[in-house]
Amino acid sequence: MSSDAVVIIGAGLAGWNLARELRKADPAVPIVVVSRDHAGFYSKPMLSNALAGKKTAATLVMKPAEKIGEEVQARVLPHTTVTAIDGEARTVSLSNGETLAYRDLVLALGADPIRLPLEGDAADTVLSVNDLDDFARFADHLEQGPTGQPVQRVVILGAGLIGCEFANDLLARGIAPTVIDLADRALPRLLPVEASLRLQDKLVAAGAQFRFGVGAQSVQRGPNGLVVTLNDGTTLETDLVLSAIGLKPRTDLATGAHAKVARGVVVDRLLATTVPHIHALGDCTEVEGTLLPYVMPLMQQARALAATLAGQPTPVSYPAMPVAVKTPAWPTVVCPPPADAEGQWQVTATEEALEARFTAAGEPERLLGFVLQGKAVSQRQALAAQVPPLLA
Repeated sequence: MSSDAVVIIGAGLAGWNLARELRKADPAVPIVVVSRDHAGFYSKPMLSNALAGKKTAATLVMKPAEKIGEEVQARVLPHTTVTAIDGEARTVSLSNGETLAYRDLVLALGADPIRLPLEGDAADTVLSVNDLDDFARFADHLEQGPTGQPVQRVVILGAGLIGCEFANDLLARGIAPTVIDLADRALPRLLPVEASLRLQDKLVAAGAQFRFGVGAQSVQRGPNGLVVTLNDGTTLETDLVLSAIGLKPRTDLATGAHAKVARGVVVDRLLATTVPHIHALGDCTEVEGTLLPYVMPLMQQARALAATLAGQPTPVSYPAMPVAVKTPAWPTVVCPPPADAEGQWQVTATEEALEARFTAAGEPERLLGFVLQGKAVSQRQALAAQVPPLLA
């Protein structure tokens, strides 16, 4: 069995953006997109601010699978899972019994939410929002909590980027969230202390609460809803628990295909795995030891991989890529320095803005990263131009 098709597993932002870029680069190559869900095109980052925009799971879909498949001239297989990959035969086995041959295979598998090992008779009610189906389930639960009434209280596990974004979005719906985290402040890996505290203060002023230095141990059903027991022995009554602990790259298919896996699917700068003709991009991918589960990196990857698959080998490069934290209560833009960077934060703040610059040790003029908040976010492009690329 042989084929000249490029088969893409996954129909998220990574998969569909690759299909679009590949069609522009090669008008003739057959493209097949395999998706375990509906395969419609939507923007995953919009899930954490959909309530404020009064979006539903249906209205978040920008294009149904049929329409975007027609646009990129791809065969789309929705609600279909890949059960096995044979890297030597260059075939994938599907849940519908079909075997697909490929010229090149692309893993755009995404990532799964990390789940805490919680105890209690309501531990199975803890929700995560990682895709459109999750959001639909979340929205349904907000309409009818455990007492049969609309949810008024939500406990969010995790004060990272996604946890803070959902806290802000729930406020827009009139719901008071309580955010708990084992860390001592919000977004500790992305923000200097001053910026964390300013973001927390703004969210608290809008109606949120934070509990730091504690974690959830159990979730029980109670007479007034749910009861979350924390590791310091205290309890929180709530109507819903939302987990926003973090994401873990999906790697099972890559492992089954004998590709190298570390924290994610290991690829080189050409986004090639260790198995010939199998590539990977997006949230499942580890490029030179780096996992970047954001939109801009996957767009860079899609353009580079499309060119490579069209016959022009193109290493992926990462310019400085600031990330907007969707917290309208206190707009925040983050361009974190490399994890191994040595240097220091320099913070200047006013009532309406905060600017934090991370400069290299002994080189105060060399900017390695920054955080902008409030009115200072307007400097995003100017500062990004001063930060060296992550991958040149």
